[in-house]
Amino acid sequence: MTNITLILGDITDQTVDAVVNAANSSLLGGGGVDGAIHRRGGSDILDECRALRASHYGGGLPAGQAVATTAGRLPARWVIHTVGPVFSANEDRSATLASCYRESLRVADELGVRTVAFPAVSTGVYRWPLTDAARIALDAVRAADTSVTEARFVLFDQPAYDAFETALRGD
Repeated sequence: MTNITLILGDITDQTVDAVVNAANSSLLGGGGVDGAIHRRGGSDILDECRALRASHYGGGLPAGQAVATTAGRLPARWVIHTVGPVFSANEDRSATLASCYRESLRVADELGVRTVAFPAVSTGVYRWPLTDAARIALDAVRAADTSVTEARFVLFDQPAYDAFETALRGD
């Protein structure tokens, strides 16, 4: 069983086996969590992402999938990049959002990772409502068949932390 913890803070400060990056499909950096991970982790992450684009992911990483690179200068060993869906009021994309967490855990298991730090995928520029995103994320991690012993959700601000805390309690 995976222990789920919540932390208010900066995901780039987490000493874990792997940090999950809420990446864009290009894998070449961006804003929010993605930009912070690339800036702090350094050029080694970008170099491996470019190599992935040149080989397996020429068209980019599809939403709901995950792939790993080095963590560069981060205090983690790996970065697991996943691309969340853009929220749509007209189309239910919750299965794709849940897949981000399941696929990240699958990659973590392939790497032998035991501790993973997750951001709130799709809740920034992709506009997924926090309450719904928290429920989907926690349900996906709870239901996953994984060897990961700790799934740490690192929330950047108090509203995100509050939404995940409420979902974790089941309120």
